[in-house]
Amino acid sequence: MAGSRGTGIATLCQGPPGGAKIGGMANYSVFLSRSAAAAALVAAVVLPAAVPAVAAPAQRGTSVATHAAAVIDGHAPSLHPEGIDYDPLRHRFVVTSLRHGTVSVVDRDGSVRTLVDDPRNISTIGVRVDAARRRVLVAAADPGVGERTSPATQGHTAVVAAYSLDDGHELFRTDLAALLPGENHFANDIAIAGDGTAYVTDSFSPTVYRVDRGGRATVLAHDERLRASAGFGANGIVLSPRGFLIVGKYDDGRIFRVDTKDGSVSEVALDKRLAGKDGFALRPDGSLVVVHNALGAPDGADKVTVLRADCDWTRARVTREVPWPDTAPTAAAVVGGQVRVLSGALDILLGGHGTADTFTIRRLP
Repeated sequence: MAGSRGTGIATLCQGPPGGAKIGGMANYSVFLSRSAAAAALVAAVVLPAAVPAVAAPAQRGTSVATHAAAVIDGHAPSLHPEGIDYDPLRHRFVVTSLRHGTVSVVDRDGSVRTLVDDPRNISTIGVRVDAARRRVLVAAADPGVGERTSPATQGHTAVVAAYSLDDGHELFRTDLAALLPGENHFANDIAIAGDGTAYVTDSFSPTVYRVDRGGRATVLAHDERLRASAGFGANGIVLSPRGFLIVGKYDDGRIFRVDTKDGSVSEVALDKRLAGKDGFALRPDGSLVVVHNALGAPDGADKVTVLRADCDWTRARVTREVPWPDTAPTAAAVVGGQVRVLSGALDILLGGHGTADTFTIRRLP
């Protein structure tokens, strides 16, 4: 599901496709070492002027996630968050809720406060903070475990809504399912471009939607390769700085590149199968963090993998695999150079074992 905004990727992979390329995976380490050297040079020049800002105390009532504990234990009655992002304006996390359909903010002590409580949202899934416009975008669906679920809405809901980061008031609400009547729908994850355009995956319809800043939506891509044979299809999504989308497919572990101009879809060649692939997060060094679980994938596992790819994402390989200590992780957020992974006890909720009042936000070591 949820992943981080695709900004800050290494310099040689910025700009439109067709620019500087890496000649094969064997040369990628050379590219990264050069990028690291360049970053060190920049830091040496810039850092002295930035020290006072780093040393300045945080505003009252905020928390700096990069200084937070390795594990944040959240507490809220039956919240069951699925998506996570980070609000850099107030230094706090923002999470969704499968059970309540709310959007909440989480401080580093694990305390939770509701920001958005829209009764039309049955379950909130993916979430993205658009700090430049002081808003938060949410994908809403109905997996059948929300307090307001109904036979009419379960498996037929795909909504994207925008709310103010300041007070939670609604900015727009768009029914994505209306664009493709007659299909099942499940709005899942969101990526946001620099101009405010949002891209939303639909896990039950093989679709990626494009939503402009005002909430007007169109179908960007509708491709049968994104449809699941059973369960969830298109899921995690991030936007590359080179202008294309990277979309994961939950059921069979494939990854696709989607062109944001013409909606063309091409499969990324992987060195291994990645079953149960849920949320994505794109790190500043260009690597992709993938959160896995076994919630709907029989051969899935609770783990986090890290992928590296060529600049055009025609092929990628797994460079790291970390078994996850918390059950059913679903999403990750990038905060500075750190990655925080969310586990919302969805195995309990989706497994029909009642509800839980705790969740975990753990730093990727």
